[in-house]
Amino acid sequence: MLEQIISLFKVLLGQTGIGHLWWGNVLMIGIGTVMVFLAIVKRYEPFLLLGIGFACIVVNIPGSDLILPGGLFHYAHQGVALLIVPPLIFLGVGAMTDFGPMIASPKLVLLGAGAHLGIFVALILAKVIGFSITEAGAIGIIGGADGPMAIFVTMKLAPHLLPQISVAAYSYMALMPLIQPPVMRLLTTKAERQISMGKIREVSRLEKVLFPIVIASLVNLFFPPVAPLVTMLMLGNLLRESLVVGHLAETAGGSVLAIMTLILTTAIGSTMRAETFLTVQTLQIVGLGLVAFVFGTGSGVVTAKIMNLFLKEKINPLIGSAGIASVPIAARVSHIVAHQENPKNYLIYHAMGPNLAGVFGTAISGGILLALLGVK
Repeated sequence: MLEQIISLFKVLLGQTGIGHLWWGNVLMIGIGTVMVFLAIVKRYEPFLLLGIGFACIVVNIPGSDLILPGGLFHYAHQGVALLIVPPLIFLGVGAMTDFGPMIASPKLVLLGAGAHLGIFVALILAKVIGFSITEAGAIGIIGGADGPMAIFVTMKLAPHLLPQISVAAYSYMALMPLIQPPVMRLLTTKAERQISMGKIREVSRLEKVLFPIVIASLVNLFFPPVAPLVTMLMLGNLLRESLVVGHLAETAGGSVLAIMTLILTTAIGSTMRAETFLTVQTLQIVGLGLVAFVFGTGSGVVTAKIMNLFLKEKINPLIGSAGIASVPIAARVSHIVAHQENPKNYLIYHAMGPNLAGVFGTAISGGILLALLGVK
C-alpha cells in the first residue's frame, strides 16, 4: 500500500513543474530574485530591474507556457524582435527630454563622443576571442548604454544574441550607480571632483523647435540605418517643444513610455531561461559588456580632463562619465559623486549635456557599424 502511495505521489509530482526543476532553474530564479531585491530594497533603477527580474523568475519555473507561441511573454518578445517597441520607447524619451543643456553648451558634445571608446574595445575583444565580426559589433554596442539602440543593432547584426545582449545592456544600465563611481574616482583627483561649473545660458524656444527637425533630417541623410530610432526620438521632442500638442507629448512621455517599458522589461526577462542562458557564450558577453561600460566611463572622464588643458573655464571631469547614453542615469551618477565631494556642487544640468550627446554618439556608432557591415 505504501509503495502504491509513493508511486502515485511520484506520478503526480512528475506532472508538476517541481518534477522538472534543475539547478539551472534554481540559479536563474535566484538571479531574478536578486534583481527584484535591488529594485525594491536598494532602488536601483526599479523601472528596469523589477520587470526583468520578475519575468526571469517566472520563466524559470518549469511548466510555464508564457514564453510559448500564444503566451503573453511571447507576444511581448515579438514586439521587441520586430523592432516595434524600441522606436516607441524613443518616442516617449524624446517627449520627456529637454535637450537644452546640450544645445546651450555644444563643446560638451565632445564628451558624448569620447565616452564611446568602450564600444570599440569590446568589439575588438569579442572578435579576438572568437565571435564573428557581426556578433562582435552587436556585443560592442552594449558599451553605448542605450538599451533600445542595443536591441536595434543586435536585431540587424546578430539576432540570435538578443537575449544575452539585451540583458547585459539593461542590467548594467540599472547597475551604473555601482559600476561607474569607482572608475570615476580612480581617474580624478579630489580637487577635480570638487570643480564647480557656472550657469548654462538659457536656450530660446526657436532653438529647441529647430533642433529635432535639423537632427532628424541629418540622421536620415547621413545615418539611415538608425534613422527609425532617432526620428522617433526627435518626433517626441518636437511634440514637447512645440507647446501646441501638450496632450500628445504627455501621453507619449507618460502612458506610452510606461507601457512600452513594461513590455520591454518583461520581454527581456523572459529570454533568461536557464536552458538557453547558462552558456559560456553568455558569460563572455556579460563580461565584455562590463568591459565596455568601464572603458566608456573612463574614456569620458579622460576626455574631459584633456579638454580642461585647453579650456579657460574648467569643467568637472565627472560629467565626462555621463557621455554614455543612459539618460538620465549616467547624468545622475555624475551629479551624485560630485555632490558627495562638494555638497554645494549641483552638476545634474551640466551632466545632461554630454548624457544627451551620448544618445547621438551611440546612434552614430551604431550607424557606422551597420553601414560598414553592409546592413541597411
